[in-house]
Amino acid sequence: MEIKFINEDKNELDIEMDNLTLAELLRTYLNEEGVKVAAWKRDHPMKNPVLHIEADNPKSSLKKAIAAVEKDIEKVLEEFKKMK
Repeated sequence: MEIKFINEDKNELDIEMDNLTLAELLRTYLNEEGVKVAAWKRDHPMKNPVLHIEADNPKSSLKKAIAAVEKDIEKVLEEFKKMK
């Protein structure tokens, strides 16, 4: 997966990624973290989505969202292992 930082300011971060599902997942978790704005856009269906984050510390918020996703995935994996 490719991730490209397009804009990196103190309170804003724009990331281009090649996975729309991941952009939507991160947007959801970022909004749960309480950022000011987390949204993605795609200029054309053939182009990659760009995730836009506005927060006091957008990189830190992104790291927290990724950690929360990883934690939830671990929970799901444990539940699947119990099913065997």
